[in-house]
Amino acid sequence: MKSTHHIAHRQQGAALVIGLILLLILTLLAVTGMNTASSELIMAGNEQFRQNAFHAAEAGIEQAVTDLATVPQTGTAVVVSDVAVPGSPTDEYTTASTYMGDDLNLPGFSAGKFVGFHYQIESRGTSARNANSRQVQGAFVIQSAGGAGSFGSINP
Repeated sequence: MKSTHHIAHRQQGAALVIGLILLLILTLLAVTGMNTASSELIMAGNEQFRQNAFHAAEAGIEQAVTDLATVPQTGTAVVVSDVAVPGSPTDEYTTASTYMGDDLNLPGFSAGKFVGFHYQIESRGTSARNANSRQVQGAFVIQSAGGAGSFGSINP
């Protein structure tokens, strides 16, 4: 009986120490899980802002395509800066449209009766947290070359 009492006396408090160690491990796991969830939330937000910048750059391309008739045929870029995207307080775009040259020999068209004008549009979209996107789009406008094979500007 003495040996049983002696063993029980030596084990007093061991359950408390083991319980505290397990509690410490669970606390570390919970803190790590919270940090991981917080990082993933920030990454998801950054991806959303990147997508917003991409869509802003696309909106810039679409607007620049509609304004091609205002681009001079001198090779000088027409820059439209910091245009706010409708419905967004942070998203905006900047475009640069440049006339690249023309082509009189268009495949599939009567020789000398049509001319093709080449343009390049570069659009940069921005959003919150310094998210940005750059897109480059080519455009080709076909127009009647006019009389006797000569052609004029598409500008009014």
